[in-house]
Amino acid sequence: MNHPIECLARVADEWQRRPLPPEVDWATRRALLDWFATTLPGTRHAPATLLSKAFASTRGGGKAVCYVDGLQGAPRHAALLNATASHTVEFDDIFKDGGYHPGSSTISAALAVAQDIGASRERLHRAIIGGYEVGCRIALAIQPSHYTYWHTSATVGTIGAAVSTAMLLGASQPQIGHAIALSSSFAGGHQQNLQGEGMAKPLHAGHAADAGILAGMAAAQGVTASLDSLHAPNGFAAATSDSSGDWKAALDGIGNWTPITRMTIKNHGCCGHIFPALDGLKVLRERENIPLDQIQRIHIEGYGATYSMCNRPVPNTAQEARFSLQYCVAAFLLSGKVRLQAFESAMLNDARMRDLMKKVTVSERQDIAKAYPAKRMANIIVTTADGKEVSHFQESRKGDPEDPMSDDELIEKYDELTTGILPRPELEKIKGNIMWGNELPGGLGLSI
Repeated sequence: MNHPIECLARVADEWQRRPLPPEVDWATRRALLDWFATTLPGTRHAPATLLSKAFASTRGGGKAVCYVDGLQGAPRHAALLNATASHTVEFDDIFKDGGYHPGSSTISAALAVAQDIGASRERLHRAIIGGYEVGCRIALAIQPSHYTYWHTSATVGTIGAAVSTAMLLGASQPQIGHAIALSSSFAGGHQQNLQGEGMAKPLHAGHAADAGILAGMAAAQGVTASLDSLHAPNGFAAATSDSSGDWKAALDGIGNWTPITRMTIKNHGCCGHIFPALDGLKVLRERENIPLDQIQRIHIEGYGATYSMCNRPVPNTAQEARFSLQYCVAAFLLSGKVRLQAFESAMLNDARMRDLMKKVTVSERQDIAKAYPAKRMANIIVTTADGKEVSHFQESRKGDPEDPMSDDELIEKYDELTTGILPRPELEKIKGNIMWGNELPGGLGLSI
């Protein structure tokens, strides 16, 4: 077996010098714009707003921009709050084969460090690519069993953030390896805190960004750790999955393709395990032209996580609603989309929503479950008032690499989600810098 940390550190280090193919650079620009699209609306909500007050005295000195309050400070402070905001409204990107949201933690850490040290656009891009490369490939090694008890975006997110930080700070290949090893000890975040009404889930990404910067900074200054930390019998993979890691699968194609070119950009503002049901329901309704008042029952057959995470018939908060298949299906039927407005109080308290939710059920189907996580599919069965039953098997999700969002669709998502968060000229400047400019996105003097 190839040594995992050595292989991953080598490819990250290579991204510091190797030519950037245009398609990789463009994928990185898209990931950055998508990060702002999901982060800026999260800056208006708890827990980021509460953390801004809780950690005000720890801001420190520095040039990293905290988008929750628009002020500058130390990279760890900015990354903690920004990453928390980025994981709040459930629009952050996905590496579907690894069941992992890399952007919230990795970009939050990379951008904060880059702003603080005055790094170039190119160095920022390279650090993001390297952080995605390492984090996504580690996710491939430990999934799907890791997800039984652990939240990948919290655990693996720490490692991706550490790699990006170390790269920006000019770490050598061995130092990047030690950043991976150190951060594997800082990684945490369990599945129970994805349940119920608590606010811990967004903070998982915030902690990952903060702890990742800690590991990256330490490693760049020469702090070392065990380079067997990922694959040893008592290492990270063994402790958090059902084996010491499938490193053959994780390292397959390393140097030939890079994960940031295979990202899912979320089209709906809810748990990604609900997406196939929503996309399939759209196809089915358009094909059958079923009036809303004629729907008697909707049954969704999905994979394990569709049922275990998203079977929430009576959500009580916006956060719970984002993980309720029943709620999101009802919201989609009423409004035609599931974006920010779907989780405002008016929709949460709409009596029509509650009536529709009672008609929605979900179950796990073995052939669909067997194809997960490489494929995210659902079978949608609608029964009408006259007893007629129609169905549609949805084989993909809008936004996945198999059915990607276009640049225009991504820009439309950014424009919709960020409206009112910052003055329009500032939003246009951020968008222009990311997609077509050479300046670091964000800049200074933001007012939120």
